[in-house]
Amino acid sequence: MINELFSSNNLKKDLPAGLVVFLVALPLCLGIALASGAPILSGVISGIIGGVIVGIISNSKISVSGPAAGLTAIVASSIISLGKFEVFLMAVVIAGVFQIISGIAKTGFIADYVPSNVIKGLLASIGIILILKQIPHAVGYDKDYEGDFSFFQPDQQNTFSELINMLNYFSAGAAIVTILSILILVYWEKGPLKNILPAPLLVVVLGILLNLFYYNFIPVFYISDSHLVNIPAIKNLASIITLPDFTAISNPNVWLTGATIAIVASLETLLNLEAVERLDTEKRQSSPNRELVAQGIGNSISGLIGGIPLTSVIVRSSVNINVGAKTKMSTIFHGIFLLIFVLFAGPILNLIPLSSLAAILLFTGYKLAKISLFKDMYKKGLNQFIPFVVTIIAIVMTDLLIGILIGLAVSTFFLLKSNLKYPFVMKKDSSYKIEHFNITLSNHVSFLNKAGIKHALLSIPKSSKLTINAVNCDFIDNDVLEIIDEFKTTVSKERNIQFNLIGLKEKYNMDDSVDFIDYLDKETLNTLNPGDILQLLKDGNNRFANGLPRRKDYSKQIEAGTNGQNPMAVIISCIDSRTSPEIIFDLGLGDILAIRIAGNVVNDDILGSIELACQKLGAKLVVVLGHSECGAIATAIDKVDEGFIGSITQKIERAITQCGCERSILLTDNEAFNNVVKQNTLNSYNDIISQSQYLRETKNSGEINIVSAYYDLKNGLVSFEEA
Repeated sequence: MINELFSSNNLKKDLPAGLVVFLVALPLCLGIALASGAPILSGVISGIIGGVIVGIISNSKISVSGPAAGLTAIVASSIISLGKFEVFLMAVVIAGVFQIISGIAKTGFIADYVPSNVIKGLLASIGIILILKQIPHAVGYDKDYEGDFSFFQPDQQNTFSELINMLNYFSAGAAIVTILSILILVYWEKGPLKNILPAPLLVVVLGILLNLFYYNFIPVFYISDSHLVNIPAIKNLASIITLPDFTAISNPNVWLTGATIAIVASLETLLNLEAVERLDTEKRQSSPNRELVAQGIGNSISGLIGGIPLTSVIVRSSVNINVGAKTKMSTIFHGIFLLIFVLFAGPILNLIPLSSLAAILLFTGYKLAKISLFKDMYKKGLNQFIPFVVTIIAIVMTDLLIGILIGLAVSTFFLLKSNLKYPFVMKKDSSYKIEHFNITLSNHVSFLNKAGIKHALLSIPKSSKLTINAVNCDFIDNDVLEIIDEFKTTVSKERNIQFNLIGLKEKYNMDDSVDFIDYLDKETLNTLNPGDILQLLKDGNNRFANGLPRRKDYSKQIEAGTNGQNPMAVIISCIDSRTSPEIIFDLGLGDILAIRIAGNVVNDDILGSIELACQKLGAKLVVVLGHSECGAIATAIDKVDEGFIGSITQKIERAITQCGCERSILLTDNEAFNNVVKQNTLNSYNDIISQSQYLRETKNSGEINIVSAYYDLKNGLVSFEEA
């Protein structure tokens, strides 16, 4: 860990990253303190603590903490209600203690329940707010202080009215600084020097030098002091420290304020942490519980020395990511720079135009709210896009916390709507020509799903089969269990519905129920004709090829098979390991008799087996199944006939001759090769017809059918050739 933090390669990134974050954070610290009605340097104290103390304790490599814009209203009203800033500081200390306890109690999991569409809406909204709030600063209109992210401002203006007001205070000098700065930010990233000097640092230096140039050569463009960073003069560190009023610890209002700050600050921290980790290209994760402890210690110390409450802050964290921070040293450096520069380099910092910092934040805002993000969310469907957009609008028009809560409410609405509509999946198929319904319950089935499940059960036709599968269901509400039990004990019997209930957890005190086994019995086989059976094979192959095979309870089929076999078809397929007919046709145990022989050729033993299957066991369909890329065909083309292999390849030789192609062509031309496969399959079909009088006569009478088929290994589909 230490080696990583102080690695020269990482420090090359973290040191300049920390400096850039410091430059962005400084005016935000001052502005948030001003908005909160607190001493102006209390925000700087909070920023220092957030950088150094929280940075050291937290294990997040990218999150940056400091005074939070989302807490300004709470801080301002609390200072007024408690009467003195020193009393308020006691509440901040208490808030920190609550957060420490919360982290130890491992409540950080809360953020995991915030949907991704709301988190992405949070990121996009911050980007839009940055753009809207920084445009006035970009053109030299600085009536709204840095760090105010609320739509409605204390000066009775709002975000949109300030965009109109700025037209009356346009500064050409500030606008030029902004435009040049944005061009540098955009194109510097593509140049060879991006790893030597971060573009935001160059932007700040350019702003200072350009304004000095204005002062000496173009006074009309000069950016005045009111549009520059403004740090008040500080004599020493002790002069900015304010101690809390410890006597206020017995005041219940102080404890209530502390609890309020702890709840809001913790929620903002957890949400911001989740959001910035999504921005991180390296997807580095940190412990939310440890983050709460770090924030709690930070807030307690901040309150002890005169700082306002702090949280993880998404704006600073986003800048930290964009400038390439590698470890949490960038966060620590930013806190150290705040301390050093505020104490010793205030006059230099006061030369920085706010328009330079506005350019950095505008660029950050653009990266957070790219058009591509909106397109991606729209492609995911309205149930994702609408909560995303509502979250954005709500945060832009109110503040971060209220906007998140509105976004969560909308997202929850869509979640409930989806759950009401899809508490289960119901599929209908024809199992051996008998309607069979399968209902698979979702992970969580609540009382809200009662009506949907009741309607589905009542829609099951009479004299059909139904299986309810609860294997993957972790919770079923008692109301739903009552409906299922009522259907099992009463409705199914009245409507002659065979009902299987499987997978219920023991805690529900309701045993599995099996009325039928999905197994081909003699009675069902007697209802099927050869055409029905062929269609069952086609349907099964379609399920297999589309990756939608039926769920099969082989243990029950084994049990049913002890009472005898009733195969509906005989399939003569190749011994190729990729051509198992039971799988290709999505069949269960006992459904078919599979004869496997290389090249699916026919001999007397094969013919005897087919006659036995049809005459004695009741099979009504014979399928000769060839397949692409057949190894037996390739062996025959290569004229391999050693030992008993010749008994196979000699039978295939007919098909090679009938196709009339050179062997060299057959081995290189897939279409020609597969024509040999199909011809060989047809030859086997003809051998069955010509050599077996029984099979020929029963086929002609319609008792059975014999077909040839071709299985394509590339797509899993079987094509049939019917006489």
